Amino acid sequence: MLLDRLLERTFSVSGLSGTLTVVTADGHRFRAGDGDGPAVTVRFLDWAAERDLLLDPELKFGELFTDGRLLVEAGSLPDLMTVLVARNHGAPPLRRIRVLAALRRLARRIIGRNTPSRSRRNVARHYDLFLDANWVYSCAYYAAPGMSLEEAQAAKMRHIAAKLMAGPGHRVLDIGCGWGALSLYLADVAGCAAVRGITLSTEQHRVAQTRAAERGLASRVRFALEDYRLARGCFDRIVSVGMFEHVGPADYDTFFRIVRDRLTDDGVMLLHTIGRTGEPAPTNPWITRYIFPGGHLPTLSEMMPAIERSGLILADIEVLQLHYAETLRDWRARFLAHRDEAAALYDERFCRMWDWYLASAEAAFRHEDAVVFQIQLVRRKDVVPFTRDYVAEAEARLRQAEDDVRAPAGRLLAPA
Repeated sequence: MLLDRLLERTFSVSGLSGTLTVVTADGHRFRAGDGDGPAVTVRFLDWAAERDLLLDPELKFGELFTDGRLLVEAGSLPDLMTVLVARNHGAPPLRRIRVLAALRRLARRIIGRNTPSRSRRNVARHYDLFLDANWVYSCAYYAAPGMSLEEAQAAKMRHIAAKLMAGPGHRVLDIGCGWGALSLYLADVAGCAAVRGITLSTEQHRVAQTRAAERGLASRVRFALEDYRLARGCFDRIVSVGMFEHVGPADYDTFFRIVRDRLTDDGVMLLHTIGRTGEPAPTNPWITRYIFPGGHLPTLSEMMPAIERSGLILADIEVLQLHYAETLRDWRARFLAHRDEAAALYDERFCRMWDWYLASAEAAFRHEDAVVFQIQLVRRKDVVPFTRDYVAEAEARLRQAEDDVRAPAGRLLAPA
């Protein structure tokens, strides 16, 4: 009963939005929340699950659901996330969580550097059962209401290419190129002369090379298994999408110094990264253990000193507030549509793990301080036009170019 009382006290003071009914392992039932939102019921299957949650809620909540020791009996997983976090933005964490966060910051300083070998191992942990037909990773750009995931991912590539002012004659370095979607877009649609995409994933490298050959772009788009620290040459444009989260604060100076060294005097760099608008803090420990080992979501206060020291000039920052929440919503819908396939390939625990990840990540972007930063960097102040009008104008040209290539933009990279 002591655990029951502690559990009840923990939930009753956490500022829940909606109604949460908790059923403990011995059948004790209590409710918490303001009633202004979804109604959810969760059940603990053993007393040790209750104890584990109280000792380390940030880590254990996801683990208990993944292991099947915590059940959502009424309501949905997104409903549970809404009840737990919708009213918590800006609220101070419990003292126990603050202490655990401090210990994790210390651990990150001691063992958290992402060496090339560690980065390569981390990339191998990703799964792609939920991406759009083009396998475009990271946050999509919902430029208009009612966009499909494919349309929003094409809009993301168009938006980035426009900010890069990418076009004929340009040599491009794509740091963390994924499955090659953006690299091929920059060559095929924007008309860049040469694109070099680098990745640490052998599977991404293989697929990207195959697609470049199938598109007839192998002579202009080349992919390499290469760590960004080993990149050589000079480039008119440098882009990095969804990779900086894996660099780690200890290597921010190195990253931006390399960008400056590789960028031509009149070049443009666009960094697209998940980040946080609150104070610097360790990434959720469940995410870093099971989904993104070595990952860290930077704040502007963590990035800007390294940018300033590098000699790069900040030209523009755009904050995408809810675009990743919409992306994760669409990813989860696709994952659930393929859940039977995922369970056959892996197991039910795998399915619960990814369901928890997609639902909890959506809640973080919808209700907490997670956002996406698009940071434009240059070496000379006169490279980028005086106003942002050029972005919309470039997007219009690129949209027309998409209609002129051999396949529509939404089908440029459909997997074989």
